[in-house]
Amino acid sequence: MKVYLVGGAVRDRLLGLPPGDRDWVVVGETQASMEAAGFKPVGRDFPVFLHPDTGEEHALARTERKSGRGHRGFVVDAAPSVTLEEDLGRRDFTINAIAEDPDGRLVDPYGGAADIEARVLRHVGPAFVEDPLRVLRAARFMARLAPLGFTVADETMALMRTMVDSGELAELVPERVWQELRKAVSAPRPSAFLQTLRGCGALAVVLPEVDALYGVPQRAEYHPEVDTGVHVELVCDMAARLAPGNDLVGFAALVHDLGKALTPAHVLPRHLGHEQAGVAPLRALCARLRLPSEHCRFAEMVCREHLNVHRFGELRASTVVKLLERCDAFRRPERIELLAIACEADKRGRTGLEDLPYPSREGLLAAHAAACSVRAADLPPGLEGPAIGEAMRKARVRAVAEATGKKP
Repeated sequence: MKVYLVGGAVRDRLLGLPPGDRDWVVVGETQASMEAAGFKPVGRDFPVFLHPDTGEEHALARTERKSGRGHRGFVVDAAPSVTLEEDLGRRDFTINAIAEDPDGRLVDPYGGAADIEARVLRHVGPAFVEDPLRVLRAARFMARLAPLGFTVADETMALMRTMVDSGELAELVPERVWQELRKAVSAPRPSAFLQTLRGCGALAVVLPEVDALYGVPQRAEYHPEVDTGVHVELVCDMAARLAPGNDLVGFAALVHDLGKALTPAHVLPRHLGHEQAGVAPLRALCARLRLPSEHCRFAEMVCREHLNVHRFGELRASTVVKLLERCDAFRRPERIELLAIACEADKRGRTGLEDLPYPSREGLLAAHAAACSVRAADLPPGLEGPAIGEAMRKARVRAVAEATGKKP
């Protein structure tokens, strides 16, 4: 059995990154011979098997031929005659089209190692255009690789523009778009994802609500970067810095200012009420991409409350308790720290203000801890019905006032 390590495991080793899951390609075998050797078939669209001892995925070498529109419009050939070079040739980028034999020798027919050295993300061949999801994959890879100095090859960017112009991105399954978006907003530099998509015209197709923010001005005294789209890029990168790998915070950072695209022209560069105006486009985006409900609810909370958190120092204790209640902070206490982080990312995601102190974060957490310290057992005896809730609220207000020095 001819078995080769392929894809991300080889790429990441050459980049000096921590190894992730290992994937293997098997050449010259059939489904029957794999099962006879003890491998468990798990592939739905093409022959993939789990190793009987390690549980690692082993796929038969295959080629793919375009047969229809969209991400699933392919005919797969996994015959024993398919070569390793042919299998690597169907892959997306040269840096992912490198194999390693059992002796550690590289099989690199498309120059992936040289592109890693040159820090270039380049498509393998003309078949790249057959899968529209690869436009999003390119952008998502840039969110991870841009900090290492990678850029997209000019010819690859040109090909991606052609793919966008073809209209095939409209065929993408929403769940697959979300998979790529989720990985991008939790990568080290989400701004590179947005810049790559915008550079080829895909952002307007996939995330029109975000694309609409570019060119929308903000008040320079609060936003030295002025452009709202640039601000969102900075906020996403700051969120990645404050909460590495957290796609919940990352997604909220991406969509927290959608309402600014709806500000009437005669009001600009002010954005009164943008936090409320942003709820409708956020809900539309979540519904279109069929996002998990937790991401939708948390992002809406950040969109609605981020200015209130920024003004935490000005709020009375009673107003703080109402904010906590709106955020379901007593049933879902873990939300408040994430809300504070997302709001800090918004405040510090501004040109020249990256190291700005954000006392609202500590203040909100202290207020939440104080409010959570109130127990029903501490209330006067004999209360019933709504009186219990009212007494609990008053006790929480007193606790917040004592902990923060705020007026009730």
